Amino acid sequence: MRQTLGQLLRHATVGVLACAALWAPFGPAAAAPLAPAPEAEGIAFGERYRALQHGNIVRAANSSATCRPQTASCRDVQGGAHAVNGDFDMSYIDVDKDPNTYNSSRAEVRLPAGSRVTYARLYWGGNLLVGEQKPAADNERVLIAEPGGDYKELLADTVVGHRVADGADAFQASADVTRLVRDSEPGLYTVAQLNVAGGRSAAGAWGGWTLVVAYENAAEPLRHLSIWDGFAPLGSREGAEFPLRDMPFPAGAGGRVGMVAYNGDRGTTGDSLVLTAGDTATAFGDGANPVDDVLNSTISDPRGTAPARVPAHANTLGYDSDVFAVGQGLPNAGDRATFRLGSQRDAAWAGVLFAAVDARR
Repeated sequence: MRQTLGQLLRHATVGVLACAALWAPFGPAAAAPLAPAPEAEGIAFGERYRALQHGNIVRAANSSATCRPQTASCRDVQGGAHAVNGDFDMSYIDVDKDPNTYNSSRAEVRLPAGSRVTYARLYWGGNLLVGEQKPAADNERVLIAEPGGDYKELLADTVVGHRVADGADAFQASADVTRLVRDSEPGLYTVAQLNVAGGRSAAGAWGGWTLVVAYENAAEPLRHLSIWDGFAPLGSREGAEFPLRDMPFPAGAGGRVGMVAYNGDRGTTGDSLVLTAGDTATAFGDGANPVDDVLNSTISDPRGTAPARVPAHANTLGYDSDVFAVGQGLPNAGDRATFRLGSQRDAAWAGVLFAAVDARR
């Protein structure tokens, strides 16, 4: 019988799982806590990281749950057909062929040659209550393996968002992985044993992970880099707001913006990511994300820049990790701009937003 992550780590004594249990933390700023991270129903969004440097922000991401392949329509849905997680008896994505893990998926961190990682953070989250109930004590635990490496236990190093509402038991946790990513070779990262439930319910099963990486590279433009995180439902009138303050943007500045959200349903309109600069508001959208349905169960990137994923399902059934190009640029010069992620649905949660914006043209 497959075990929960807590059970697995308590009993592992040899091989890869022993490496996970005995793994040394990434460094003083990212030391693994001696006790479980505290939890809160909601966490106000705050700026986790900021830098002004030649470089950019990239991310790797994948989902941890999907429909059962034996279901007649499942393969079409994984290929991108419209459907929502509540329509299916959901199961786990498990690509590592390790009988001790019940879920695992992979994604690539793609860095230009000559880059140096300055910050990296792993975010993971999901729904604990579907056809089964997973123990909340495992929310702060996950396994991660760098390209070519073995699993290592990772514990959340900050407050874990955890809220029971709208038929779901939702959470998000995160931890600093700067040293691991900085010291690793290019390739696919594997994240396993994410605490996510399977089964079927009106709320649906969903979950996934995103690894956000800031880097410096002398060959790239000077950019303002920012990462925000928190944990909040998106059904409120305010949504989730992320202000860029004290950053002097030139007129027409370009860049990228990315976000992570949970339980977005494809085809349910009323979701938007909007940039307000001066008197101008610009809604983000692209071929993968309609401007009024950005929470549409996708892991997407600007055209031609998508890193590898295993598996690479086009419909992630409730997990969004999207990156958009600031194509039209900031319309006015200034030092204030605000991103707002909003939804008319009460059962969607916001977790992360990051931006890399040109400091000068």
